[in-house]
Amino acid sequence: MKLHEQREQGYLFADYGPDFLKVNDQILRQNLLLSPDRIDTDWPARDFDSLEAAHFEYILAMQPELVLLGTGSQLRFPHPRLLAPLSRQGIGVDVMDIGAACRTYNILMSEGRRVVAAMLLV
Repeated sequence: MKLHEQREQGYLFADYGPDFLKVNDQILRQNLLLSPDRIDTDWPARDFDSLEAAHFEYILAMQPELVLLGTGSQLRFPHPRLLAPLSRQGIGVDVMDIGAACRTYNILMSEGRRVVAAMLLV
């Protein structure tokens, strides 16, 4: 589903599907972390079932105020103990399907918020 044509400064989701994310003009087919100033395709999370607290600890280096966890086409909630590294730092986590996470990220990013989208395609 194409999101919009408007270009903002920074990284935005331009489109998404069941097996891809389009960030600005780049099509990506792997799990990733996205912030307004960085695309990280080295996030070690493979899929929802293999999530560990260390995957969320990895996100701390991006210094988010809020993390959007996109869990693919279905909404799935990780155990709270996995989110503890973020919770201890006062960083909120919202869990959404991929489409909702893309749309919400774009809105928050355009408002100047320090948001990170943690996207699981698999």
